[in-house]
Amino acid sequence: MLPTPLTDALSRTLGARMRRDEPLARHTSYRIGGPADVLVLPDTVEELAEVVRAAATHGIPVQVLGGGSNVLVGDGGMRGVVVKLGRGFRRVTWQVDGVVAGAAVQMGRLAREAASRGLAGLEHAEGIPGTVGGACAGNAGAYGGDLAGVLAFVDGIARDGTPCRLPRAELAFAYRRAVLPPGFLVTGVGLALRPEAPAAVLARLEAARAKRTASQPQGEASAGSIFKNPPGDTAGRLIDAAGLKGRRVGRARISERHGNWIVNAGGAQAADVAALMTMAQRAVWERSGVWLEPEVKLVGSWR
Repeated sequence: MLPTPLTDALSRTLGARMRRDEPLARHTSYRIGGPADVLVLPDTVEELAEVVRAAATHGIPVQVLGGGSNVLVGDGGMRGVVVKLGRGFRRVTWQVDGVVAGAAVQMGRLAREAASRGLAGLEHAEGIPGTVGGACAGNAGAYGGDLAGVLAFVDGIARDGTPCRLPRAELAFAYRRAVLPPGFLVTGVGLALRPEAPAAVLARLEAARAKRTASQPQGEASAGSIFKNPPGDTAGRLIDAAGLKGRRVGRARISERHGNWIVNAGGAQAADVAALMTMAQRAVWERSGVWLEPEVKLVGSWR
């Protein structure tokens, strides 16, 4: 239970956009997750800063859910204040050689519009689920590209509620990970793209789309790739070699189409997915001597 002065402050700032005990299964691509103590949906940087300052005053953690596409929320939900950025963070400003995009903009949409405008550099992101903010925090990528490769700057809120901009030179990125200041919440990014003939950019984007459609499950709830690819190999191949495609726990299943995807067959619990993850890690270790590192983030309370 959050302190009443905090919930009162959040209610004054956000009104009906503060929701107590909100089921997070409604807000994740997995359709899995228990309730948040409080879910807030700020529409502006100023509102988000007020949320951060109010929570800090009472020593309550703030966590950003983003698009909920690369996360597995525990069946016990999430404690503290959970942020899902609202419509004000979906703004996009196009430039001759790049774009400034809010953290709530869908990555796939941004990649498709960039291609149609003849701006190259995001073709790999076609079909990547989730938002710009999540893609930045996790350095999302595919088919040889990632967000770090085109990033110019990151806008955000510091842990004390102060808006700030971090240039690329001040940031460090690794495979599927960004090193951001502690407590920093991404509100938008600037991307440097290359002007090119739209037909050429669209052709590469369509090639990426075709490759993704041919190899990845369609029509079932998931969080995308579950494990990071180990150096020189792929998690999907290792899981397939361990004979785990189609393996089930509860209503969760390792996809027959791609071993590195665990799908929700309808009504799966977070514990079902976590059990399959542990099973895959152990089986791959015993067969190949490789310990798979999760790409999906496990957050919240686990019963």
